[in-house]
Amino acid sequence: MLAVVLALASAIGYGGSDFAAGLATRRASVIRVTLMSEAVSVAVVGVALAVIGGDPPSLQAVAWGCVAGLAGVSGALALYVGFRHAAFSVSGPLSAVGAAGFSVLAGLLLGERPTAFALIGIVLALPAIVGVSASGRSGEHQQEGAPAGPRGRPAGPAGGRLRGRLPAGVSYGLIAGACFALLFIGLNRAGSGSGLWPVFCGQATALATVACAAAFTGDLRPPGTRGGWLAAAAGLIGAPATILYFVATHRGLLAIAAVISSLYPAVTIMLARVLLGERLTAVRLAGLTLAAAAVTLIAIGGTG
Repeated sequence: MLAVVLALASAIGYGGSDFAAGLATRRASVIRVTLMSEAVSVAVVGVALAVIGGDPPSLQAVAWGCVAGLAGVSGALALYVGFRHAAFSVSGPLSAVGAAGFSVLAGLLLGERPTAFALIGIVLALPAIVGVSASGRSGEHQQEGAPAGPRGRPAGPAGGRLRGRLPAGVSYGLIAGACFALLFIGLNRAGSGSGLWPVFCGQATALATVACAAAFTGDLRPPGTRGGWLAAAAGLIGAPATILYFVATHRGLLAIAAVISSLYPAVTIMLARVLLGERLTAVRLAGLTLAAAAVTLIAIGGTG
């Protein structure tokens, strides 16, 4: 049960982080937003590591942590670019379904055997992720699935132009999903014997990667004031989410922790509804209901 609670908390953190980062990328470049976010994440995990402590990490833990970090920042870059090219409701759910699906497959291949209730919950979670992020009617003036600006205006490029870039949003969402799955798998395979060192190594690798990308593109500078605060908030919220997932995946099964953590689009969409006035459609309500049922079944079935 503890693993389910931790994974749910992780999903809340990831959803809030993606919401802040998605808004930030409409005010500054993806590279700048990711650089700021990763710098804050490294600081947060570093403080947590200093407070909690832990044994020196093994080579395996460091290696898997670095793989996870590289995959995570690659997925974040792909997702943020997807947010710039299409609605939140295109790239977001695809990345989440991909992360959950690949992680479940990996868990089964590694010998995990969830209970019947947990398996039903996992199956329900996948359409729940899609449903909770489903777009509104195409005829609406607001860009589908994206946060609304003042008086309902799209908070970014024109909705018609973004809808024309739907294939790009789909591609970036799928790439992000595969990368996030590798992040989940890597943190699971790193083991729990080295404390938070795998998470810290992963965040440091992510920061170094995006810093190199920023230097290569000549974009090695912080975003503007508004985008900078949003990017920093994304890192401040996202880093604890990764720590919570790391603990959850070692208290239960990889498949279950990854699936529940992948419900983060529900949080992103709810924030868009509450803070930006985005419409909560019947399909999204059905998705939220399915998500609640999935979590309940997984909790009843146990975490392994």
